[in-house]
Amino acid sequence: MPIQPGQQAPDFTLRDTEKNKVTLSEQRGKNVLLLFYPLAFTSTCTAELCATRDNIAFYNSMNAQVYGISVDSLFAQGKFKAEQNINFPLLSDFNKTASTAYDTIYDHWFNDMDGVSKRSAFVIDKEGVVRYAEVLENASDIPDFNAIQKCLESINH
Repeated sequence: MPIQPGQQAPDFTLRDTEKNKVTLSEQRGKNVLLLFYPLAFTSTCTAELCATRDNIAFYNSMNAQVYGISVDSLFAQGKFKAEQNINFPLLSDFNKTASTAYDTIYDHWFNDMDGVSKRSAFVIDKEGVVRYAEVLENASDIPDFNAIQKCLESINH
């Protein structure tokens, strides 16, 4: 069932590119932006994460922790993060636990790559409640960052 605004965000623990465990529920007290994306090194994913990188001052000003999440290994994520100078954590959902919990996973995708995360965005407030949810079926689409920013502004004041 798709995640809806107003519901408690499903908790998860994933590893970042430094091999540290990151647990969503431990982020309480700050807003969180989760950006699920299909695969590192692909054109749309690179454009999306680099645009977020370039706008990180806005997210910091909204007391928002940004996380990029894909099913890539933490090693692939690490190389991608370094090559693109990504300035927020990338989390490996290699076992597809978070993507499944957020109902943002393709059963069948491009070139028979099944089980890849759909491009999606979730804003979670300081109490762990989902305030914005967008799951895109077309992997070449980009989340509505204007709507995401307006949502963060509304919950940060």
